Amino acid sequence: MKPRNSKNRKKRKTSRVATRTRKTIVLLSGSTGRTVNEVVRAALAQFGDVDIDIVRRNHVRSVRNALKAVDEAAQAKGLLFHSLVVPKMRDAVVRKAQTHSVPTVDVLGPALSALNDHLGQAPRRRPGLSYQLQKEHFDRIDAVNFTLRHDDGCMMEDLKLADAVLVGPSRSAKSATCFYLAYHGIRAANVPMVPKWDLPPELRQVDKDRVIALTMSATRLQSIRRERVRLMGRAGPFDKYTDMRAIRAELREVDRIAARHGWRRIDVSYMSVEEVARNVISTIGL
Repeated sequence: MKPRNSKNRKKRKTSRVATRTRKTIVLLSGSTGRTVNEVVRAALAQFGDVDIDIVRRNHVRSVRNALKAVDEAAQAKGLLFHSLVVPKMRDAVVRKAQTHSVPTVDVLGPALSALNDHLGQAPRRRPGLSYQLQKEHFDRIDAVNFTLRHDDGCMMEDLKLADAVLVGPSRSAKSATCFYLAYHGIRAANVPMVPKWDLPPELRQVDKDRVIALTMSATRLQSIRRERVRLMGRAGPFDKYTDMRAIRAELREVDRIAARHGWRRIDVSYMSVEEVARNVISTIGL
């Protein structure tokens, strides 16, 4: 019995030692916490496999809640990292951390101070600006990928997910406009309107306010198509493609279908791609 009790006491002692050596880090942020988390993770990578508890307190917008994070760090005898940019909140955290002897690291403060001195310009001190910049970047990537997959009538099954759908005859700047919109984070798709070709049912299911018909004068469209045929070496049957009578009939059909479905139209005859895109954004209200 005696040896067994001795062994149990040894196990309990070892357990208490393991508990005491486990460290706590509190991450405090006024927004998503991505900045402070990445900084701490990058630093921890230099220490190999460490046994720690990471407590995240994100979207903290009041002094009261920020001070609660300090209390947590104090109770756990932990280390506090923060990326607070609002001076009132940051100062309150620093004061309380000093009172409770909580080691505190301001991951943005030194950088903000250095940039303030170097640029001669005060920071905006708004939480979440870094996240917003990253979000805009990833939104653009998502929009470009969406537009690539939905160019020229492809992947019609999820057409309703588009922010804007451009329809119109061949060479009416649909694709170029869609990619310009995508660069600005707008998920754009385009569907060609081909003579004597029924509209896909998926297009009819899209909210009519998000569909724009691009059209242009017959003379301008003929000129663009002729240049296209010339660059292609006139391969294939292009008589009707560049025939003025056929083009006029095609444009009348576009107008008729757009009117029937309640789609708004933009005459892009002499507009740049940027101008067309601005008109689309304004018309749809994006």
